[in-house]
Amino acid sequence: MLVDQFIGYIQAEKRFSTLTVEAYQRDMLQFADYMKSEFDVDDLTRVKTTMVKSYIVSLKEKGLVNRSINRKTSTLRTFYKYCLREGLVEKSPMTGIKALKQPKALVKFVTETDINKVSFGEDDDFATCRDHLLFELLYQTGMRQAELRGLKDGDVDQRAMQLKVHGKRNKDRFVPLSSQMIKLIEQYQSLRDATFTNKADRLLLNDKGEEMSSTYVYNKVHHMLEGVTTLKQKSPHVLRHTFATHLLDEGASLVAIQKLLGHEDLATTQIYAHNTIEQLKKIHKQAHPKG
Repeated sequence: MLVDQFIGYIQAEKRFSTLTVEAYQRDMLQFADYMKSEFDVDDLTRVKTTMVKSYIVSLKEKGLVNRSINRKTSTLRTFYKYCLREGLVEKSPMTGIKALKQPKALVKFVTETDINKVSFGEDDDFATCRDHLLFELLYQTGMRQAELRGLKDGDVDQRAMQLKVHGKRNKDRFVPLSSQMIKLIEQYQSLRDATFTNKADRLLLNDKGEEMSSTYVYNKVHHMLEGVTTLKQKSPHVLRHTFATHLLDEGASLVAIQKLLGHEDLATTQIYAHNTIEQLKKIHKQAHPKG
């Protein structure tokens, strides 16, 4: 099946993450179902631009926001680029399909005051120390939750005081660690090794000594942020945004933040500059006599 071949391509050659591959697969199956039900088209190489437009209209009618629709059409663009490469189509039906306009939303982040309200208790047992380390790694390095879950003991370099992070598309980057973070990691490892004899080959483990799931990490972060911030979104990714925003507020350059976050394109990092500018506008309006 063509969709299966495409999924194999983005896994093996493009090296997309597991979550991205799953999203692409869902998008393609949804698109294929629509083409079959609405136009009786089984072969996606026979899809026309007018059919794609009809699909986009149907997504709007279902109530999907422009951001979600744009993500689905991005999947289709990648798919038809693959078809062009393989000589399966002479022209992509995505030609002329433009991304829908979407409002620039400010990045959500936790204030420094609220971050400092997060309490962990004494780090004298495995679970407490693990939760403390989990939170601090996300906030102090800005890594993604998938990157956090993939960490191994060997990724920690105590002497160089740095951490090797395995990012998207198997690209590694190094982020600095503070002396306090090194001590916390060593304390956690000692408690972990005393708690479990047989354990997963990961730095951070769940309460059973197994590799943590994305849901597990999300629930931990949500619980820790629940009592300190009024933000609706209390996810690991909010801590990534918080890391970048706090660095920028303290004078770090966008290029430095780009490298720490593992962004391929500086334009991706610039969302934080937009966020800071909007905050300055708000402050100016509130504080200046003629604001």
